[in-house]
Amino acid sequence: MFSRRIEPGPGQESVWDYPRPPKLEPTTKRIRAIYRNVAIADTRCAMRVLETSHPPVYYIPPQDIQQQYLEPSRKQSFCEWKGMARYYTIVVGGDRVPDAAWYYPEPTAAFAAMQNYVAIYPQLMDACYVDDELVQAQAGNFYGGWVTQDIVGPFKGGAGTWGW
Repeated sequence: MFSRRIEPGPGQESVWDYPRPPKLEPTTKRIRAIYRNVAIADTRCAMRVLETSHPPVYYIPPQDIQQQYLEPSRKQSFCEWKGMARYYTIVVGGDRVPDAAWYYPEPTAAFAAMQNYVAIYPQLMDACYVDDELVQAQAGNFYGGWVTQDIVGPFKGGAGTWGW
């Protein structure tokens, strides 16, 4: 176990108790992503991925995403657990946020339930919410975790954490 683990208080989860390989679970919490006063996503049917040392990443069903604001990107990345990801640029009016969201068109069997669900980088939006709590973005520009008061770390992604 990580030696600097923060002990969770009542109603909190430690990311150091999350599994590796990661797990996928449904949540009924309201998940929203706002950009330029537009609700790009709003759902109570998200899936969250829980992985050791990472705050949850929320994946939103396609029907709860305002698809008219998504433009396919050429970017792709590979996750050893979930498979090949493809990206979207978010476009609102004249504003473009390249590679702001991603999804798995053909995820591995363990993550099949989130096929085509969309994850959004909270650091690239004006605001993201879990229920009514404003989310803090996971540090760094690689991971897309959503930090809330009920999640404790420390979290991978910031300076000096790549070796964890």
